[in-house]
Parts: sequence; C-alpha cells; structure tokens
Amino acid sequence: MDIPVKDLDLLLADMEPVLKEGRYVYASLKDGVSLPLDKIEASVKEQEGLSVLVSEKTASDYQLESQFLAAWITLNVHSDLAAVGLTAAFAKTLSDEGISCNVIAGYYHDHILVPNEQAEAAMAALRSLQVKTIKEMKE
Repeated sequence: MDIPVKDLDLLLADMEPVLKEGRYVYASLKDGVSLPLDKIEASVKEQEGLSVLVSEKTASDYQLESQFLAAWITLNVHSDLAAVGLTAAFAKTLSDEGISCNVIAGYYHDHILVPNEQAEAAMAALRSLQVKTIKEMKE
C-alpha cells in the first residue's frame, strides 16, 4: 500500500505533475438544480449553493453558469493531508510566473487548476521546482 509522504523535500522531488485531459470550469448549483453525480469532478457545499467543478462540455450541456476556464494538473505524489508547505511551495512557484491556481486536496493527491491558456507554463514551472528540489537534495 502507498504510504502518504509528509516530508516537503520528498513531496516536491516526487510530485510528478500530470496535465489531465480536458477543460474544466467552476459552477454553482442553486436550490432545485441537479446534476448527475458522474458529471461532477469535485464539489464543495457552500452557503450559496453547491460549488461544482465540471468539464466545460458538462457546463454547456446542462446550461450551467460557469467561470474560470481551467486546466487540471494532478501531483502524482501521495501527499499526506497533514504535510506542511506543499501548497505554499507550488503556489509561490506559480505566482512567481504570474499564474493563478486553485487547489483541491484529494485523499491521495493534490490537484491544481490553472488558467487553461497557462497550462503549459504551469507544467514547466512545476517541473522546474521538482528538478530544483532534486538537485538541492543531492547537494
């Protein structure tokens, strides 16, 4: 069984960012609006309604008002939910490149949503952070 990683250097060295296929958007489901569970990629229950992350196609098919056309990057390291510094490290790296990010922590992995048009730049920045960390660990 995969053991969650808590050490920041190991998390960064092993993060292996992968760009998920597709384009994603955020939408909010108001009272009385439903969506099949298999169409929802992620969700958060908020006071204003259920915030959902769905594919751009699903938003269009169900005529959902949406915002933030995003690319989805998964960090393939099994991050410990109590680990300290991972989000701060990749958020700073992306911020330094002028790339905004929204983060979803899953049970096994962290998922980063970046502006769709900046997907490749985000991947390059994350890979650079990974390589830099590996190099520093060897010194």
